Amino acid sequence: MEKLSWCFLVLISISDAFSQTDMHMKAFVFPKESDDSYVALKAQPKGPLKAFTVCLYFYTELATTRDYSIFSYATKREANEILIYWSKERGYVFGVGGPEVLFKVAEVKAAPVHLCASWESTSGIAEFWVDGKPMVRKSLNKGYSVGTDASIILGQEQDSFGGNFDAKQSLVGDIGDVNMWDFVLSPDEINTIFSGGTFSPNVLNWRGLTYEAYGEVFAKPQLWP
Repeated sequence: MEKLSWCFLVLISISDAFSQTDMHMKAFVFPKESDDSYVALKAQPKGPLKAFTVCLYFYTELATTRDYSIFSYATKREANEILIYWSKERGYVFGVGGPEVLFKVAEVKAAPVHLCASWESTSGIAEFWVDGKPMVRKSLNKGYSVGTDASIILGQEQDSFGGNFDAKQSLVGDIGDVNMWDFVLSPDEINTIFSGGTFSPNVLNWRGLTYEAYGEVFAKPQLWP
């Protein structure tokens, strides 16, 4: 009987550790520079990704100050399996499987920014949308497959699987509405999401998010519409 009770408690503990949270109208706040504050997102694609779309909001004052990570998806094979990153000198960096393309913006504003980044293996086409407006499409790592068993991190950039963070690449500010699909969203769908709509994300779902927060990270009401 005692053994059965212990097993039951272990099952409850595991269930609690991986429980889902509805983060609607909330954001993660990283209030200061660090190398140990981050959020690990739990997601497990059904198989290698031949296409994907990631959409999110972020809000920071760092754009004219230094580089910072926006979205970091690593596997044991490749630390930069999917990377969305801001470079003070180069603009937005979008990487898949290691190779990267750049998307430059004419103006950097101190306001919440909505991003969507998509990619497909068949054509290698990478798309990047800023506040509902598309950048010029580019070619990126055609024929590649994004691995599973991923470590997905907000707030830091992974130089190795699940770690090796640099404080000077950390995000200081807010991030939220992080959703991910295993296909490329159409322009109409991206515009709908930017306007507040949803399309049932099937890799990461902000309204059913499984995560663990480390260091000084706080869930607060979001500051964008």
